[in-house]
Amino acid sequence: MTIKLLDCTLRDGGYVNDWNFGYNSILSIYRRLVKSNIDIIEIGFIDARYKFDKDRTINPNTQAYNEIFKDETKGESLLVGMIDFGTCPIENIQNSDESFLDGIRVIFKKKDMQQAIEFCKKLKSKGYFVFVQPVSITTYSDREMLDLIDIVNELNPYGMSLVDTYGLLHKDRLFRYFYLLDNNLNKDIRIGYHAHNNFQLAYSNAIELANIKTDRNLILDSSLYGMGKSAGNCNTELLADYLNHNFHKNYDLLEILNIIELEILKYLKVATWGYQMTYSLAALYECHPNYVKYLEQKNTLPIREIAEILGMITPQKKLSFDEAHVETLYAKYKNRKLDDASVYDKLHQDMNDTTILLLGPGQSIKKEYEKIKDYILNNKVKIFSVNHINSYFNADYIFISNAKRYDQFIDFYSKHTNKSKLIITNNIIQNHEKADYVLNFSKLNDKNCIIGESSLYLLMKVLVKLQAKEVILAGFDGFSKYKNNYYDTNFQFYNDSKNTDEITKAVNQELAKFQKQINIKILTKSQYKQLEDLKRV
Repeated sequence: MTIKLLDCTLRDGGYVNDWNFGYNSILSIYRRLVKSNIDIIEIGFIDARYKFDKDRTINPNTQAYNEIFKDETKGESLLVGMIDFGTCPIENIQNSDESFLDGIRVIFKKKDMQQAIEFCKKLKSKGYFVFVQPVSITTYSDREMLDLIDIVNELNPYGMSLVDTYGLLHKDRLFRYFYLLDNNLNKDIRIGYHAHNNFQLAYSNAIELANIKTDRNLILDSSLYGMGKSAGNCNTELLADYLNHNFHKNYDLLEILNIIELEILKYLKVATWGYQMTYSLAALYECHPNYVKYLEQKNTLPIREIAEILGMITPQKKLSFDEAHVETLYAKYKNRKLDDASVYDKLHQDMNDTTILLLGPGQSIKKEYEKIKDYILNNKVKIFSVNHINSYFNADYIFISNAKRYDQFIDFYSKHTNKSKLIITNNIIQNHEKADYVLNFSKLNDKNCIIGESSLYLLMKVLVKLQAKEVILAGFDGFSKYKNNYYDTNFQFYNDSKNTDEITKAVNQELAKFQKQINIKILTKSQYKQLEDLKRV
């Protein structure tokens, strides 16, 4: 058995920077990988949808790479490009003796395997080393994999890879797929492994495969510092060092580290890759990571509820992101029906036409504490703490409509000495601490409004239903991109919205509408004071 190390930084790493490495950096990375004795270097995508750009490693044809690397020597490394089947016609591919590339890797979805193999045959006839790369290997049943192996054997390519697109494979599943290939592929076809790091297993799985008992020649994919799509790849520097110590390889580790320092680390300033909870959760539910991202960006769901929605995704749609599908599931999950007429009756009796003071979590709660305190002492008010438990003032009610905030605050509520009455909406799954009042979320939210799920918006709709006469706002400061927006920094979520100007505008517009039904005043300093219809207290 021989093991070859394939570095895919210039191709897979391009997902991080839109393949815009810059001409000089492309050549620098290439030269240093050659100098490092990397066996196979993948220099980019061949994709007819893109125009030629010498600064990028995604280009329309093989001639583009001839132009970029025209002054470079090949060295001992095998040079390959990648085609995502269907994105590049065969006419864009020169014969291999006219091309800087020695080989081409073809990725394809299961539904396209017959046509993709026919395309691979044309590439092979042009003299290239062809690599067959079925993406999302975990979607194949054993029978489907054997069918694919049969047509791959007819092609007899240079290699066929186990492509774990979403990092789903643990050791036992990896070995199962490997032995399926090893026992059925032609003996001279190399088996490759392309890992992603959703479960932090890319490196350990590559090591396990390197030590497997086989006569088969192997190709292990990696990238510099793990740079790559979503959770990233196995690290070239780690795998090279392991193979040096255990398989008598001769990769120049210091040169590899030099590339990372000079050309790769700078991208960490503007983008991240590697293990993240988003990608591990996607792998756990064997679905496309964009489903998790989409639900996280709602900023209304704790992880356990995101997981419940992931579990509702139709199996056929799991590994191909469908925004309409997940939005339907999200709406269905949140808009559970509830008859809350009796709840409104009870709340209406309790309000008794008093002024309502709403406490937000803004910094003005702390900065203008004395002003708020004096107002409470000198006025008859019912106090609502909105989407949080206020640390400075005891509220009559705590209103929470955001399940993520509920999970954050429910333990504090349990220890609350002067217990406020808890009002929640039924999109929230209750913990051991039961709410005093539960309202129907679907009757309150507005999916056509940018703040249609915000707790202030929802509570204002509740107060309209309760025929409140006057509402005072304190601690609703508005949002800024450049500073902490809360009196307690623990309230800041990692992925809080960055569209602050748009949100501020929407809040102003909606408050203006509510002002026609309720007398609204602002007590503390706020970006919303610009609204002409609102009066300062």
